Amino acid sequence: MSSPSEGDERLAEPGSMLVTGGTGFLGLHTCQYFKERGWDVTALDLKPFKDEDEIEGVEYVEGDVRDEESIRRAIETTGADAVVHTAAALPLWDDQRIRETTIDGTRNVLWAAKEEGVDRVVYVSSTAVYGTHDSHPITEESPLDGVGAYGEAKIEAEKICADFRRMGMCVPILRPKTFIGPQRLGVFQVLFDWIESGANVPMVGWGNNKYQLMHVYDLVRAMEFMFAKDEADVNTTFNVGADEFGTMKEDFQAPIDYAGTGKRTIGTPTPLTVFALRVLEKLNLSPLYPWVYETAHEDSYVSVEKLKSLGWEPNYSNKEALVETYEWYLDNYEEPEREDDATGLDHRVAWDQGALALVKGVFKRI
Repeated sequence: MSSPSEGDERLAEPGSMLVTGGTGFLGLHTCQYFKERGWDVTALDLKPFKDEDEIEGVEYVEGDVRDEESIRRAIETTGADAVVHTAAALPLWDDQRIRETTIDGTRNVLWAAKEEGVDRVVYVSSTAVYGTHDSHPITEESPLDGVGAYGEAKIEAEKICADFRRMGMCVPILRPKTFIGPQRLGVFQVLFDWIESGANVPMVGWGNNKYQLMHVYDLVRAMEFMFAKDEADVNTTFNVGADEFGTMKEDFQAPIDYAGTGKRTIGTPTPLTVFALRVLEKLNLSPLYPWVYETAHEDSYVSVEKLKSLGWEPNYSNKEALVETYEWYLDNYEEPEREDDATGLDHRVAWDQGALALVKGVFKRI
């Protein structure tokens, strides 16, 4: 688990907090961080914490963001005066569930919070709302062009947040880049398995594009700023991401070098690789979804200057975040009994590699 770095001052006066999606990857880190900062924290989720989470002092309430009454009841029971809304659908979920969870769920959370007199609700959106851009860095004022149901739903959810701002609520929106850290599996488990197995790691394209990531600790630290600063300063939208990053080829080489296998990242022809991954995905032989393989060869990075103007600074570079997450993987990961419906639905479970497991054998030998 991530914990506050030495010297980090407590920014906001602790209160009582409800975290939606509180037992997921981001929710777990959010609960842990704010509990360590002196807050009374309650996690609302469909599933309880896992035994191995070893999270103490955080309450759990079963609830579903698609059910406004369960949220309102949780806020009333806990006396929460702050909400962090991390519950979200992932891109591989079906379109209807994405809309219900992301759009309806956000509306339900905000209505329940408003009715119960909650001071602030921090909404965790995504830089997926931007789609792909030719001009970088992407700023908060850049055009929105969400790709697929996931990106489109995030845009609609942000519009709902804007509606509640007009009703007088303080609803800061954070748009993070892909965040990693301890407990992060999902598609990154595929990467780490290849590295641990001593395979070369293929890129989608030649790997010369810049692709910004971030550490989950830097994201939860940004949340604290949303509660610490004046409403006039935070009742808006902020990009969040690493400040130090290079090309895909350079950054993803870092955990390979840490592993000491002598392997490397290998560039591939983009059209051929994308075509092959499309075919595998259509045949349900790959866990990689279009947002991953269709954009991995593009530049993708955002400006974080707006958030830095509040005093926030990221602690981790891309390379540091990747290496620390890989370290956690080596120390903690055990092959689980796979649930049939787990792949692609949760960042905290390993995804079935399908045909990629066979491809890994090829890249171990070249």
